[in-house]
Amino acid sequence: MNGVYSVAQVREAEERLMATLPDGALMERASTGLADTCAALLADAGPGVKHARVVILAGSGNNGGDALHAGACLAERGARVHAIALADRFHDGGGDALVAAGGRIVSASDTLAASELLVDADLVVDGIVGIGGTGALRPPADELVHAAIDGGALVVAVDIPSGVDADTGAVADPRAAVDADVTVTFGCLKPGLLLAPGRNHVGAVMLVDIGLDEMLPPASVSVLDDEDVAAELPEPSANDYKYSRGVVGIAAGSTRYPGAAMMATAGARVGGAGMVHVLDRGDGVATTVIDHFWDVVTSSDAPASSPRITAWGVGPGLGDGPAATATLDAVLAAATTALVDAAGLRLLDRPSARSALEWRRTAGLSTVLTPHEGEFAELGYECGTGTLEDRLGAAQRAARELHVVVVLKGPGTVVASPGGTAFIDTRGGPELGTAGSGDVLSGLISSMLASRAARGPLGDDDAARIAAAGVAIHGAAGTIAARGGRPVTALDIIEALPGAIASFRRGTAP
Repeated sequence: MNGVYSVAQVREAEERLMATLPDGALMERASTGLADTCAALLADAGPGVKHARVVILAGSGNNGGDALHAGACLAERGARVHAIALADRFHDGGGDALVAAGGRIVSASDTLAASELLVDADLVVDGIVGIGGTGALRPPADELVHAAIDGGALVVAVDIPSGVDADTGAVADPRAAVDADVTVTFGCLKPGLLLAPGRNHVGAVMLVDIGLDEMLPPASVSVLDDEDVAAELPEPSANDYKYSRGVVGIAAGSTRYPGAAMMATAGARVGGAGMVHVLDRGDGVATTVIDHFWDVVTSSDAPASSPRITAWGVGPGLGDGPAATATLDAVLAAATTALVDAAGLRLLDRPSARSALEWRRTAGLSTVLTPHEGEFAELGYECGTGTLEDRLGAAQRAARELHVVVVLKGPGTVVASPGGTAFIDTRGGPELGTAGSGDVLSGLISSMLASRAARGPLGDDDAARIAAAGVAIHGAAGTIAARGGRPVTALDIIEALPGAIASFRRGTAP
């Protein structure tokens, strides 16, 4: 699990770490990791390090120093390294190291020489500004960025692409921000690497260990890695059977939206629960479901009268009439973990529903809400521009005030628990924005919750971690389904889910 930390937290941790190290040791760690990554990229791209043409865009601060020292390492390995100095002064130690290793430095004011270097480069290192930079790049930096992109070289950003706010992911001017193929970040993840629009500029993120972990506080915001996700999908033991693995209840669909029940059930079938139980509301939807899925059972028993069910998922395609309201109220009254999605979310804006959420809190029952931004607004919360403060802060505020786990879907899905623990996931892409995709996700997470609840008490932080794992699996399935440029439907995502789950267990998830 990788923690996500603000610039202020990183700065404080770096100062504490530097106090324990010889002068320059921290920059040496960072630049060595950066150089190793660049060398590996050059090897993968074909030319290798020896004789590769590398250009460093060097700002005046420590970010430029990291880039210059990395350039010196690459020059010592045989690369032809030039640095373009973007200011009258730059990091003296880094510049001296580069020249001593055989590299050259040119001024950005020599526009012809700088442009020619960028056109011919195999790899460009963005060391213009670091995590403390804000706002759009100014001339001549923005012009050099355009030249680097137009030249077709691999672009590697140092810590954060220049022009991207490391704390918020804000990009003042997309035309004046680096579009990196790879971002090499030091010590820990920063929010701007994960949330839109900044995430659209970072490319692949490579994390370099510089020994910062021991100086950082416990993370309140994290990103799950493959191992973390796999841990939330344990393979059944030799002694397991359908009930010991948990039973998930699905209350979804209506005569107008029968497909929503199908999609939610399909997601639930692969989420780890030993049985999927579809609530029969007397409208024929449950019959349609079992006609397609022979391993699913149905019952018209009230949710509170179904003791074997360990978690409920309610809402997809439910409608908005009295029958839908009664179904939601019945699920919220059941003494089990519950997930509310789609139409169910719109029905929460009633005094009786808010009272039910309060009862669930006092009873120690976890409730998970899975809104997209429009549904989130209907709950009374706004995401504004989508920056970190807006999305993460709003999700955490809603979780705290409603006493629920919030899964705020979108580019950089945020999962927040009432206690302040949060997760960010960036897997998947626009292919997930297709009809039925959210229904599949709600069924998947509901099943994962049911499986976990069957093994013991389930707290809100547990539910948040499980929901984040479900989001990761769903996103990976979308990526798998979209390979080769194929158009993606919810059915394609369903088909890709088993492969996505297997990829997390292997540690090879996309």
